[in-house]
Formats: sequence, structure tokens, C-alpha cells
Amino acid sequence: MRERKDSEPAIATGAPVGVVGAGTMGIGVAQCFAEAGYPVVVVDSDPAALGGGPARLRAGVRMAQLLRRRSSASAGAGAGAGTDSDSGTDSGRGAGAGGGTPASSSPSPEARVVWSEKLSDLAPAFFVVECAREKVPVKEEILRQLDQVCGPDTVFASCTSCIPITRLGSVTGRPDRVIGTHFMNPAPLKDAVEVIRAPRTSEQTVRRTVDLLAEIGKQALVIRDAPGFVTNRVLMLTLNEAATVLGEGTADAETVDRIFQDCFGHPMGPLRTADLIGLDTVLDSLDVLREFTGDERFRPCALLARHVAEGSVGRKSGRGFYQYPEQRQRPEHHLVSRGGASHG
Repeated sequence: MRERKDSEPAIATGAPVGVVGAGTMGIGVAQCFAEAGYPVVVVDSDPAALGGGPARLRAGVRMAQLLRRRSSASAGAGAGAGTDSDSGTDSGRGAGAGGGTPASSSPSPEARVVWSEKLSDLAPAFFVVECAREKVPVKEEILRQLDQVCGPDTVFASCTSCIPITRLGSVTGRPDRVIGTHFMNPAPLKDAVEVIRAPRTSEQTVRRTVDLLAEIGKQALVIRDAPGFVTNRVLMLTLNEAATVLGEGTADAETVDRIFQDCFGHPMGPLRTADLIGLDTVLDSLDVLREFTGDERFRPCALLARHVAEGSVGRKSGRGFYQYPEQRQRPEHHLVSRGGASHG
């Protein structure tokens, strides 16, 4: 664990990281911190989301460990047998999200996570990551409540995909301790986080956030505040235009994606990327970008809007631009969890 700077407030021993939202991104973020040895409290107002949260967390941990073992085995094939950084002992905080399997004497990542319907249970948290739906009123109300519940030194990190951090910080009494942490999906397997610093975000908050992300194995890429930041200011236009050419019949979905993969070297085409994010989240993000930029290029195309209206929102619903029968599940319609997924 990093050494605390004299100018920084002390963090109480055992203080948890808070996560608001038990959707795709909220559970992924919770997994990142739990795997690194932090106690985590996940809050969601929907009992169904909380009820399914532990199983989805367990599945995420198993999948991440499997992929890391495969990666380590491949990387270590020529470096000698028996060296596997992902099977090392978890010594608690600072183990890193890439640290992998904890020792048998340490609590499992799942055991480090507490589930709650009450925001008041985040009172002891020193750092709270908000992963609610990409709707301005929803996020603003959560931050207002957190401002009343949490201690004055607690940092609020929004996992918003597009909403300016200046806007979100303005509804709290601590805009200097509000920052953007745009995790990518799936959060446990992504190495970088887009960190957004608003004009009133303090240097201390930026330092605490960057250091904390480093402890869980993430590289912080710090940028200035703007609608959509870097990632989604560019990506959402691409996804929307890909859906437009599909809707116009220029090419089928497979061909659109193959062009991006085979011609540009992208690991995944824009339509499969949109399905992974969640078409409802893409739609919400486009609406936010259009609102805050006034740019009509961000108006969602007709095909995208129709898919969302029909409930065909991508992988999580079993159908989007492609079909995913093996992954079909109830779409996340509750206010807190829905739209938590960010792009991969």
C-alpha cells in the first residue's frame, strides 16, 4: 500500500471502497477492488440486482482468473516452468487487479464484498465509485445523497461515460473531491482507466485516485473535462454511424465489423462493441453528448433507437445487432444499475 502524503487525510484502517450500482460495470469495478484486497460495499436500490450480484461477481472472478492463468502460461512458456505471477499470495491492499488468485488463508474476492440497498452503508467509505445509469438526474441525485452520507474527505469518482464532471461535482458541497473514473468493460481485464479532472478537482484528489488505481493494477490516463471525454466523444459517433450504414442496407453486421477488423486491425468491430457496451447505454450516451454539445451528429439513428425500444440491447439481453442465445438474461431496467457498462 502506498505511503500517505502528510497533506492527505488519514484513511481509517479497514475503510471500504464504495460502489453504487450492481450492474455490469458496478460489479466489474467491485471485482477490481476486491481482488486487490480492499473491502467493498456495493449499493443498489433494486433487490433483484443485489440478489443476482454475488453470482455475477463469482462468475467474473472465475473468468478473470482463467484468462489470467492462460495469459501467464502463454507468456511464461519460454521463461521456465513454475513461474506464474497470477498464482501469488494476496497480501491485501495493493495486490493489484492483475494479482489473481488469493492465497487460501486470505478471504476470496467475493468474501470481501458486502451488498446493500442503503446508501447510508457507504458512510465509512473513503472512496466511492458511482456506476449508475447514464442519466444526469439519476447521477446527480445519487451524488447529492452521498454528499450527506459520507465523510468530508471521501472522494466521489463517477464512472460516467459522457457527462461532464463539472456538472456532477456542482451538485455536491465538495467539487474539489469529485473526479471521473471511466472504467472500460470488462473492468477487471482492462489495464487503463480514463480519469477526468474537472477545473475544480483538487490535485490531492487526482493524486489519491491515480495512486489507488495503480494499487489495483490500472494505469490512469488523466485528461481535462469535456462532454464524452476522449473515448466516447470519438467512439459514440463511430457506433452510431455503423448502425446507420447497417440500417441503410450498405452492408450486413458481419461485414461492417469485418471491415474494421481486417482493414483497420481492430480486435472487435463497432457493432459487436455496441452490443458489448449495451445498446441502451449507447443510446443514453448519445443523448447526453447531444445535450451537452448541441451537435446533431450525436442524434441516435433509427435502427439503434428501435432495438432499444424493443428491448434488444445487446449481450445482456441475448440480442442486439447479433444474437447471443447462451447469454440471454433479464435486461437491467432499474435506475441504478442499468447503463453501468462502459465500452471495451
